[in-house]
Amino acid sequence: MSNRKSPFALFHICLILIGLILIVGFSSCKEEKVAILNKKPNIIYIMTDDHGYQAMSAYNGGLNETPNIDRIAKNGVKFTRSFVTNSICSPSRAVMLTGKFSHLNGQQINSQKFDGSQMTFPKLLQKEGYQTAMIGKWHLGSDPTGFDYWNILPGQGDYYNPDFNEMGNKSRVEGYVTGLITKFSLDWLKNRDQEKPFAMLMHHKAPHRCWMPDTTYLEKYNDVKFPLPDNFYDDYENRTAAASQKMHIKDFCPVNDLKMYDKEGEIDGPLRKYFEVQINRMNPEQRAAWDKAYDKEIEYFKNANLSGKELMEWRYQRYLEDYLRCIASVDDSVGEILDYLEENGLAENTLVVYTSDQGFYLGEHGWFDKRFMYEESFRTPLLMQLPSRFKKGRVDQLVQNIDYAPTFLELAGVEVPEEMQGESLLPILEGKEIPKWREALYYHYYEYPGPHSVKRHYGVRTDRYKLIHFYNNIDQWELYDLKEDSTEMHNLYGKEGYAEITEDLHAKLEGLREQYKDTVALETN
Repeated sequence: MSNRKSPFALFHICLILIGLILIVGFSSCKEEKVAILNKKPNIIYIMTDDHGYQAMSAYNGGLNETPNIDRIAKNGVKFTRSFVTNSICSPSRAVMLTGKFSHLNGQQINSQKFDGSQMTFPKLLQKEGYQTAMIGKWHLGSDPTGFDYWNILPGQGDYYNPDFNEMGNKSRVEGYVTGLITKFSLDWLKNRDQEKPFAMLMHHKAPHRCWMPDTTYLEKYNDVKFPLPDNFYDDYENRTAAASQKMHIKDFCPVNDLKMYDKEGEIDGPLRKYFEVQINRMNPEQRAAWDKAYDKEIEYFKNANLSGKELMEWRYQRYLEDYLRCIASVDDSVGEILDYLEENGLAENTLVVYTSDQGFYLGEHGWFDKRFMYEESFRTPLLMQLPSRFKKGRVDQLVQNIDYAPTFLELAGVEVPEEMQGESLLPILEGKEIPKWREALYYHYYEYPGPHSVKRHYGVRTDRYKLIHFYNNIDQWELYDLKEDSTEMHNLYGKEGYAEITEDLHAKLEGLREQYKDTVALETN
């Protein structure tokens, strides 16, 4: 009698085996996911300096491609309405660390020294067993506190062969600043205690002024003609503060900002000596590559005798070329960090954040720099991924950089101190129903008199409207309908038909001042 199984019986055996494999596999995956969820998540917070959302392909800016930064958006969450509380470098960093507005954390302007004795989220994470590190641009005057390891750029830092301050030991390091920050960050990740969760702050200098690209990208965008923003030739009608600023593209130093550093010294400007220091940091190989790339442009500029609109638009093109070249290096850096996480099994349980300390003007209103409460500098890019916890997609709620610290703490299971003024974004990130979220944002800028002559101002932004008060040596209100006037060209304050909207915004503004305890700050300035 034959021992052969019938085809029908074999088919059933195969089905059973497949089922067992699937059950074991499903059980294994489920156990693995549970194990991940039970572990403390790691945090990598990547922050650039002055990276406007317009210069990121995840935000459909159309100026450049940022494929590695976009990976965070594709694998996680893109915030479409993310803002800062004070659009300037040091104050923005202090807000991020403390979860408190500038008037409470003491960092209202760049020249103040950050009080490192106050509560910050790295200190709280450190107490809960997290390894903490701060690498790159610190720019807060005092030494970092709350970090097991820090390696920072003194002051603003330099692009080529920069100095670093590693735990109090200062030295010059050969290389390009973006690549060096990436190297130091990867070194720390590789050599950390593998048994503990970690929180690493990785702060790039780029693309901060004076926009010195790496030799790899010195000729990138040479053949690109960037379109002018619609309001490039803004005349600032009915906007006194906007008219009196000193951050117009016509205010560029041709040597420092446009790289017209000629060997003959015929092209001068107020920052030529500063730029000379920067360029003299280069080694011979770097300098040769630099001169090869820029000598042609210098020769063109000397011979062209540009003036009027032609000069203005040439300045704009030169500005964007170098600015975007710096971002290309940042994008490479983000790719290296993401690759490391994926190759070492850390991607699922590591929160990766990409943002900037504020937005930036890329020719809108004819400007560069930041400071104003207008959208381009008030708004900042914000991307987050944590595959084990977050749903992919976009977030349209109004969020602000006071929200970062509470979010990181709640994610790590650490109690959020009452003194922190932000709201945790974790429920939004996890796709939970939020019964009530903030309807308005508060902003306050203080650095006047100061660089670029932007007047002190505070204001409120809702889903549709924005009310701004410029004060101190000026008293002017501005009102914008962001739905009808997204480029903020038409000040509607005092115009017929807007009395009810204006009254409502004034009430919201006073309510936010009280909520955030900013009444004294206004009375004493």
